[in-house]
Amino acid sequence: MPGRRLIKPVMTDIHPPHALKPLPFNPALARLPVYQPGRPIDEVARELKLDPTAIAKLASNENPLGPSPKALAAIQQAAAQTHLYPDGNAYHLKERLAARLGVEPRHLILGNGSNEIIEFIGHALLEPEAEVVVSQYCFAIYPIVTRMFGGRPVVVPARDYGHDLAAMVAAITPRTRVVFVANPNNPTGTLADRAALLQLIDQAPADVLVVIDEAYIEYLDDPLDLLPIVRCGERPNLLLMRTFSKIHGLAGLRVGYGIGHPSVVATFERIRQPFNVNALAQAAALAALGDDDHVERSRAVNREGIEFWSGALREMGIEFVPSAANFVLVHVGDGAKVFNDLQRRGIIVRPMGGYELPEWIRISIGTAAENARCLEELRRCCGR
Repeated sequence: MPGRRLIKPVMTDIHPPHALKPLPFNPALARLPVYQPGRPIDEVARELKLDPTAIAKLASNENPLGPSPKALAAIQQAAAQTHLYPDGNAYHLKERLAARLGVEPRHLILGNGSNEIIEFIGHALLEPEAEVVVSQYCFAIYPIVTRMFGGRPVVVPARDYGHDLAAMVAAITPRTRVVFVANPNNPTGTLADRAALLQLIDQAPADVLVVIDEAYIEYLDDPLDLLPIVRCGERPNLLLMRTFSKIHGLAGLRVGYGIGHPSVVATFERIRQPFNVNALAQAAALAALGDDDHVERSRAVNREGIEFWSGALREMGIEFVPSAANFVLVHVGDGAKVFNDLQRRGIIVRPMGGYELPEWIRISIGTAAENARCLEELRRCCGR
């Protein structure tokens, strides 16, 4: 064509495949386990050729009521501005959170889910051979992030499927950098003893960060309030983690936060990527903080669901771990088989083999209809 210049390809010598050298990946990655989340509805529907609208997902501890209506309205309003970068410091969300918690904004660090807060901890404190004390049956991300940074998880045997806090204190050595305690614990739903938890915080050395993961705290009627310890500033090595993914129903937007000493938060801010919490997530979280009715409804639905499952499982003679969260850990004999059987029936639960609990499944609390349907299918799977 007139005016068009043809560019000839440049010929180069191509080395045969056997001569190519592999990329020098971090050797620690070869031994790093991959986190397996609860399976999404669309994936199961495609695989098993099921109607996605007929599938109940009770695998990921999500709020069965969905997000706050106020949050949905805020998302719609904010969507018109998505051509603009979000507020990198999340000023309005931090101000509202600080007011609700009785702390100052400088006590808060926001993350793309609380998982990102855990990564901040890794960047800031972990190095090869550093130790991180966790409980058996702890949230899988704690040891994964530890290994990601070359650290060594020190796993303390559980007591009644929960934390043995005295043993965790005893496991601290000069190489320990972090202690993780989820309260309530995921995946077991156990609640830590108040006195023992306060003792752990008091006895941990000043150079060991004590992280209390409170992702499910809003489901508790009378939670242990650790915020006064943060406010007084006498324990700079205490960090609390919370999330909008659970009771606020914003799991798909990924908003988590840490509450800690300003010196710790300032260090994490050096690590945090710009704009790590997107504009829709900020708007939704801000609105969710103003919807106490939705939180109360969610708590009531969860309370009824826990009572439903506790009564039904006792009646069936099936062992379970009494839960303080929004899920229940159930002993079914062959967790993988029951998981697959339920999945074929259109119900997604969570197998626990990855948590060294192969005989168990974890069932998230759903709506009353979802709970009843899951129970009916569980009876069939277990011959009860």
